[in-house]
Amino acid sequence: MAHRHVTRSIDLSDHKECLIAAISDTHGRPHPHLLPVLEQNRPPLILHAGDVGDLDLITELEGVSPTVYVRGNVDPTGPMWPDSVSLHIKLDSSRQIDLLLLHAAIVRFRLNREALDLLRQDPAPIVVFGHSHVPFLGMEGERCLFNPGSSGPSRMGLPITMGFIEVSHDRLNFRHLDLRTGERWKPARE
Repeated sequence: MAHRHVTRSIDLSDHKECLIAAISDTHGRPHPHLLPVLEQNRPPLILHAGDVGDLDLITELEGVSPTVYVRGNVDPTGPMWPDSVSLHIKLDSSRQIDLLLLHAAIVRFRLNREALDLLRQDPAPIVVFGHSHVPFLGMEGERCLFNPGSSGPSRMGLPITMGFIEVSHDRLNFRHLDLRTGERWKPARE
């Protein structure tokens, strides 16, 4: 089956400083704290990096904020489900965030062939993805790789998290939120 890629532009120029929410791998059963956290923060944009599990969830998310989503490996195919999205988010007349949203983007902490091919067509300094259920923030060259982790059912003892992209007047910050505790999530130190 052919890969369905779309390009979208979103104007957030009314939100000079804001939080963009990033979630993934809800599998039709989002953590009970997910929607309350989103409603409390009211981000101007929600990104869902696949394995949604049910379009009813997208309807619920859209009730909070505009939502951009991609198809994960458990989601159906069809015109409602892009496999990837190149997203151009206008912040003001001189600032724009370009990112690639897709479900599976890395292999062994490096971008996979599909992600690299998409980025050659429409370069972006940020890749937001899901699939592994593991919260991740890293760099490959000058490109930021951000996996919000799973916001759905617990799996293999992994944390249940979501992500935020904090947009300020001069930079972006990426962070994870533990949905069980409501606290900022950081990897455990060994």
